[in-house]
Amino acid sequence: MKDKVYIFDTTLRDGEQVPGAKLVTDEKIALAKQLELLGVDIMEAGFPISSPEDFNAVRKIANTVKKSTVCALARGLDEDIDVAARSIENAAAPRIHTFISVSDIHIENQMRKTRDEVLKMVDRAVSRAKSYLDNVEFSPMDASRADFEYLVKFTQVAIDAGATTINLPDTVGYALPEEWGFMIKSLVERIPAFKNDVVLSMHTHNDLGLATANALAGVVNGARQVECTLNGVGERAGNCSLEEVVMTIKMRYQDRFYTQINTKEICKTSRLVSEVMGLPVQPNKAVVGANAFAHSSGIHQDGIIKHRDNFEIMDPDDVGASGSAIVLTARSGRAALKHQLEKLGYVYEKANLEPIYLRFLEWADEKKQISDDDLHALVENVEAISK
Repeated sequence: MKDKVYIFDTTLRDGEQVPGAKLVTDEKIALAKQLELLGVDIMEAGFPISSPEDFNAVRKIANTVKKSTVCALARGLDEDIDVAARSIENAAAPRIHTFISVSDIHIENQMRKTRDEVLKMVDRAVSRAKSYLDNVEFSPMDASRADFEYLVKFTQVAIDAGATTINLPDTVGYALPEEWGFMIKSLVERIPAFKNDVVLSMHTHNDLGLATANALAGVVNGARQVECTLNGVGERAGNCSLEEVVMTIKMRYQDRFYTQINTKEICKTSRLVSEVMGLPVQPNKAVVGANAFAHSSGIHQDGIIKHRDNFEIMDPDDVGASGSAIVLTARSGRAALKHQLEKLGYVYEKANLEPIYLRFLEWADEKKQISDDDLHALVENVEAISK
């Protein structure tokens, strides 16, 4: 029997922390509707106490979204939690997400408290959130740099106070997959609630480019919720990428895990996030980049033309992409040129193709990439010379 991995999307909250990517209320609502179509289990709609506009945006999203859980973020402070609760009071499925640092680095240098004082804060924060609703998520911030025994005690206090989801943040992207996976496995072994009714979650950052790898290492070792964003947007180097996690589970862990994401909506959602946030997606971005299904090497092009699986492990249609692309460059071979010419209505036998191919190479060296218009001109040029 396969286990479900819950997808917690924080594009509207952590994703919005990218400098210059601030969203107005209408943009957040449009994104929330698309995230619901995408099928995310939980969407973190915002940080209500941060501003009146964000409070109103979270409240409107809570009034609009019906299928996904709507989550509001709050620090472990009474006022934060009270405001978060008010912002989602009309949601069909509300959740409060509160957090307190667990690492000695933060406790000593930022909070300037003792470990015992912080444990009392955890109990108070979760208990207050629990007084409003049953669905409470708690994050021990900077978990990847925490003393493990203290993390166990810290987590147990939150569970005893009523947390139904414990989310472990790799807040500064410090963890390595093997140590992160071991930490997840060890927590599941030490805390019985994770084998019953409490969900173990992760929030991995990409400072070392390991956010997706860490999230998957956690899933394999017992975590059942992944916090992520479209296009991997977020604080500093960004968050775990939703599309990477979902498609890896679909392609490589399909016998063990599943998500409820409608993968055909991935590219559409990615484009919307890019447009409203003004953050272009790098061309070589996995799954959603412009080059994710584009081929310019002659060897690859020949393989794709013969059988797509030769050089593509995903079907572009599965993620809502427009299809595979043959990009003609000086590295392209005769098979790719012949294929593209035939799409334009030009059919040549092997011997007749050679003069066109030789001229194509000259043009490709000059122009770097040959378009369909270039191919029309190329054919006309070669045929004019041969007459």
